Amino acid sequence: MIETRLIRQFVAVAEELNFHRAAARLNMSQPPLSQAIRKLEADIGSPLFMRTNRSVTLTPAGHAFLSTARHVLAELDQGVAHARRVAEGIAGRLALGFITLGPRPLIITALGRFRARHADVEFALSEATTAEQVEALGKGALDLGFMRQPGAAGADLVLESIQREAIHVALPAGHRYDTGAPVALAALADEPFVMSARRLGPAFHDQLIALCQHAGFSPRIAQEGRQMQTLVGLVAAGFGIALVPASVVDRSRHDVVFRPIRSAAPPALTHVDLLMAWNPAHPSPVRDRFLAEVRGLAADPAHGDDMQGISFR
Repeated sequence: MIETRLIRQFVAVAEELNFHRAAARLNMSQPPLSQAIRKLEADIGSPLFMRTNRSVTLTPAGHAFLSTARHVLAELDQGVAHARRVAEGIAGRLALGFITLGPRPLIITALGRFRARHADVEFALSEATTAEQVEALGKGALDLGFMRQPGAAGADLVLESIQREAIHVALPAGHRYDTGAPVALAALADEPFVMSARRLGPAFHDQLIALCQHAGFSPRIAQEGRQMQTLVGLVAAGFGIALVPASVVDRSRHDVVFRPIRSAAPPALTHVDLLMAWNPAHPSPVRDRFLAEVRGLAADPAHGDDMQGISFR
């Protein structure tokens, strides 16, 4: 293996064609430089320079090696610069997971700003349930997840709340409680419910069950769905009603109406947090820089007006 130092010294001599000037350029004395070139020639097995008392010229082998040497040094310099950018969090790959991205202006704004400022960052975005994100974070397949409370399975993760949402009820249009007023949760005791399967997000599932039980009943689950938008579709199709976060509320729909709920339950049951989650066992400078971007936006009161029923932290 030829040392990078020898390659740089060779290029200096080849460009200067003078050992004294090359030594000055390299901030070294001439004798060690001459020794270094002789070592390089021994490693290659061929003279690289023709030396006389008056001149230094490249041999054919020297001309051939000069092109390779410049390419190697350029690649190395680019690699070093890229490594430094990655270490600073301004380059690299960022794998993000979301329970859903569409109704999240905070996250969308953070993504847009971050991409504009960090063109060398490659994004890998995926939509996944809380349970799927927990598994991916554990394996290092995700750098950062946006999820609901994961429960015991996410004990090794760092969790940070960035958004708190009030829980609403989704009703099929024309439902008897489609009156425009908040709906008492206890009045829904006899309704069929559609919910996400517990295995996809046990903590949120258990919260909704506990919320109903606080109102005096256990919900009768008529159908399960994977994503919140699927649940809304099932509500529209008449399979039942659904308890959903405020971010799911879509007032442009004509087949489903969304109403706040009235409940005496504590905020820990009537509201749900959106969490950022990451695995401290897998360090990532670019993730840490993106975390700072999201935190800055979440702390901006201007983003609290994006959607009714949602507060940003």
